[in-house]
Amino acid sequence: MLRRLVPRQPLRLFQWQAACARGASVQRRTWASTIPRPLGPWGAVGNSPPVCRRSSSTPAGGPEVALTQERYPVKRLPFSTPSEADLAAFERIIPGRVVTDTEVLAASNVDWLRTVRGCSRVLLRPRTSEEVAHILRYCHERNLAVNPQGGNTGMVGGSVPVFDEIILSTALMNQVISFHSVSGTLVCQAGCILEELSQYVEARGFVMPLDLGAKGSCHIGGNVATNAGGLRFLRYGSLHGTVLGLEVVLADGTVLNCLSTLRKDNTGYDLKQLFIGSEGTLGVITAVSIQCPPKPQAVNVAFLESPFYVLIETSGSRAEHDAEKLNDFLEQALRSGLVTDGTVATDQMKLKALWALRERISEALSRDGYVYKYDLSLPTDTLYDLVTDLRARLGSQAKRVVGYGHLGDGNLHLNVTSEDFSRSLLDALEPYVYEWTAGQRGSVSAEHGLGFKKKDALHYSKPPAALRLMQQLKALLDPKGILNPYKTLPAQA
Repeated sequence: MLRRLVPRQPLRLFQWQAACARGASVQRRTWASTIPRPLGPWGAVGNSPPVCRRSSSTPAGGPEVALTQERYPVKRLPFSTPSEADLAAFERIIPGRVVTDTEVLAASNVDWLRTVRGCSRVLLRPRTSEEVAHILRYCHERNLAVNPQGGNTGMVGGSVPVFDEIILSTALMNQVISFHSVSGTLVCQAGCILEELSQYVEARGFVMPLDLGAKGSCHIGGNVATNAGGLRFLRYGSLHGTVLGLEVVLADGTVLNCLSTLRKDNTGYDLKQLFIGSEGTLGVITAVSIQCPPKPQAVNVAFLESPFYVLIETSGSRAEHDAEKLNDFLEQALRSGLVTDGTVATDQMKLKALWALRERISEALSRDGYVYKYDLSLPTDTLYDLVTDLRARLGSQAKRVVGYGHLGDGNLHLNVTSEDFSRSLLDALEPYVYEWTAGQRGSVSAEHGLGFKKKDALHYSKPPAALRLMQQLKALLDPKGILNPYKTLPAQA
């Protein structure tokens, strides 16, 4: 069901989350039975069916992406180069799943944003943690660098090689190991696609505690490795709280089995927390135990118009009770002038259509050409100030300066577009964006991680003592530095 927002209309509010994108100008509109679709991050609206991004690929025929080693000032570390003997060894470990085809490798060498590109010549597809252990043990002995890769949907260049690192794909590690129908505890391999896990648990009366625009492609292991936030963060919290256990293979091939399903375990250090958000630099996550909350019985989505476009989702257990609370909230918002117009949906297809407006902003911006992306945590009262500041600072240098994100948890996705990559534009953005954020005591990465692109900005959010401790942990768990090199930690560390 989809309807226009007016006072005294039965709506719902129970637990809510919000996302925002500001328009250059606002005009009052009347919503009918159609789904509004912004043609850009601001401006006119039209009609669109629900669409979910299933693939991270770009249409064939696009310009070739420049090699990362040519675009950025980075030098190859003294790792070994994969040889024919290495390929033969890998073939013995995972027969028939050693890929050297250049066309297949071309897709795995480029991030979905088409901003960074490696030149790996080997892609490995293990099915089990034991195979991953054998691979890493061999690579450790041979000093071969390894790039773990899930769905390759990351925003900061963390999922693709920088040079010729061996790509270790989790795509075939896609089995559900167990699910407890009473507690909602899910145990699965790292390569399970988030959307497929969502469908699996929803059929059993539960939901995944995270939801992302890239859910049709991203892997749960990659979600955990990057500590992905997503659209349900405000409702269910971070993966540091919902992940109960992990199975991780360390750089030397040691299998660390901490795949607990216990809600409470206070024995020693909570080692799984080291790997949540480590971006594949401390170990390769091979299996995940995660707590799934019960599926809400009533869900409502409101698309509201004010100085910002605001998308609010409510979820609860009693439709009438939730409707009354949301109705009261929206009546107050209308009377105060905070909201001028909007639409509310309860039908499942309309819910997905409204969320598609938010989920596809990133994909839409990529059509502009090159996108400079910043994922920032800021105080809510200054959340949008950087956008207006940058529009004035950059002027005609940028094609578009866009701000959207998660209003409820102070997460701004700042996007600046241009026809092509421009070093002068990058220099105008960095370190200015990071300095501005640090001045607000914010974070230079709210949910996307640091990867390759943001690693040298870590000191804007963490003190020197924290950086030293991170490097010590890296040296302890990966003394040769073979796991996802050139990522997460500053080059000078």
